[in-house]
Amino acid sequence: METLGSIAKKTCRQFSAQTAVAEGERCFTYAELRDRSFRLAKALHDKGLKKGDRVAILMSNRIEHVELDIAIALAGLVKVPLNYRLHAKEHEYILEHSGASLLIGEEHLMQNVAGPLPRVTVGGAYESWLAASESAEPDTAVDEDDLYAIMYTSGTTGRPKGVMLSHRNFISGALSLAMACNLTHDDVIGHVAPLTHGSNFLAQCALLLGLKQVVFNKFEPEQFLEAIETERITTVFLVPTMVNLMIHDKSFARRDLRSLRTINMAGAPMAAEKVKLALELLGPKIVETYGQVEAPMTITVMPRHELQHRPASCGAAGSFVELRIVDDEGSEVPAGQVGEIVCRGSLVMQGYWNNPEATAETLKDGWLHTGDLGWVDEAGYLHIVDRKKDVIISGGANIYPREVEEVLNLHPAVKETCVFGVPDEKWGETVCAHVVLRDGQAVEEQELIELCKSHLASFKKPQRIHIVDSLPKSTYGKILRKEIREAYGRNA
Repeated sequence: METLGSIAKKTCRQFSAQTAVAEGERCFTYAELRDRSFRLAKALHDKGLKKGDRVAILMSNRIEHVELDIAIALAGLVKVPLNYRLHAKEHEYILEHSGASLLIGEEHLMQNVAGPLPRVTVGGAYESWLAASESAEPDTAVDEDDLYAIMYTSGTTGRPKGVMLSHRNFISGALSLAMACNLTHDDVIGHVAPLTHGSNFLAQCALLLGLKQVVFNKFEPEQFLEAIETERITTVFLVPTMVNLMIHDKSFARRDLRSLRTINMAGAPMAAEKVKLALELLGPKIVETYGQVEAPMTITVMPRHELQHRPASCGAAGSFVELRIVDDEGSEVPAGQVGEIVCRGSLVMQGYWNNPEATAETLKDGWLHTGDLGWVDEAGYLHIVDRKKDVIISGGANIYPREVEEVLNLHPAVKETCVFGVPDEKWGETVCAHVVLRDGQAVEEQELIELCKSHLASFKKPQRIHIVDSLPKSTYGKILRKEIREAYGRNA
């Protein structure tokens, strides 16, 4: 039996003299990380927290994330990572819903969060707290199926739901990701995406293999490109928006990025044409993965050597998951036919915290119903079509926004797009698109409509295209289609 704590203990012992994690001028070896994690676990218990209690974390990318992961695992506690970009009211809801017993974070982020919940501020108070604690190995009995984290969904369709993930879920995700990225003991992990979510699984990979991690407080393309060169970073997690910003940054061409071997790209789909451009500029460094909070990171994996041949696919089933495409009755459909993506395996969540109705709706006979639509080819590679709720039904025919977006992205002037349905008295819905152009580019809306007509059935082409300055995005870089649709309705 392994847990995240037992793995971390062995790694810290085996690689004790090696650098574990660095952030600016701060740097800890694995021996120092072990000492700090033991002290932190003891300090948490001394505050009266017992096995199963929830500890909320509210901070931007900092070195403390890594030691908190270990300490919480060792102490048998449950972490509740908070997206620091959310509104204070959203934080308050998550803290109340999760029943958190303690909040650890940065003062400027916590000060707007109301409530009597005890809190510890990273920096002076946190360091004093650790220094006063004993560096002794916790004796809490922890099992691989014990709850380790409650990670909240984005809440773009209502109140966020608390996804319950066990030690087994996290270890499966980390092992699968490590294999997908072909990680070795020589890799250096760079954390520039939030350590509360996607990049955290690379942090778990680092603890599996004894790798060095370099933490960056925020993503600024030019500074990050420089850091890749100076820190000799080999592996990063990036969402497609970050990849686009990086390759189009004015400093990109002059940077030595030879150390960068793997970009794990996930979090949102990327148009095939944009994938081709990224590969042209970066080389075969992108490992694309598809997952959800409910089955993190590696429902499917697209290896670096395959992506150039299948830029419209997000890969085949990962190492610890079984994948199917099913119809509305739950029956598996043949290859090439669109249906809902479902999966099961050790990646899949235990359920939603304090939400049995949503759990029953999403987990059926052991299968996670993702709400995503897609199809698999004869070789088993998955092609995501769209979210089930985003399908446009026009005149009784299904139109998938993503297939229209793929065509719009063929135009060299187009930077990014969002296609959605708008009410129509005759057809029920018609297709509308918002398009952002590259800097200095111009294109007539009719030209884009004609482009769609040349690639798609006529009923799928947008009836209206609006050139806009930007598209609203979630804090994780996902385009908020629902928000655009609602704003369009208000302004129509």
